[in-house]
Amino acid sequence: MAEHGFFHPDRGYWQANDDVPNDILKGYPEGTIEIPIKPSRFHEWADGEWVHRPPPDPTPEEIRAKMRPLTARQFRLGLIDGGVSLDRVTAVIDALPAGADRDKAKVEWEYATTFNRTHPLIATVGAALGLSDVQIDAMWLAAVSL
Repeated sequence: MAEHGFFHPDRGYWQANDDVPNDILKGYPEGTIEIPIKPSRFHEWADGEWVHRPPPDPTPEEIRAKMRPLTARQFRLGLIDGGVSLDRVTAVIDALPAGADRDKAKVEWEYATTFNRTHPLIATVGAALGLSDVQIDAMWLAAVSL
């Protein structure tokens, strides 16, 4: 069983996992050429050869989305180790405008068993405390090992 790669300028690359019979080859669109097997998903056929095109570096938002959740214990100890008192966090939440959003924030702060880096409450409280995203990221990563 031999693998074969094919390329057409309009249809792109495809691969056959066995020798392709001539009657099927004749049905391929005009302009199709047989090429070497694609080395990886990070390669692109260009000017008659495979060119390595590494993916772009992840954005800070993509990195944050993949950060491990913290337990309530890790989160609170991480805040303390980062120089943020728990009373300050409570005060920030208490200072939110009265209503459902403040009530939900209080429930999250008091009863959540895990915290996700991308939860809106993290950004809201962090901004109110004067913390940048980079500072929050560093505190978060340090808290993962607590």
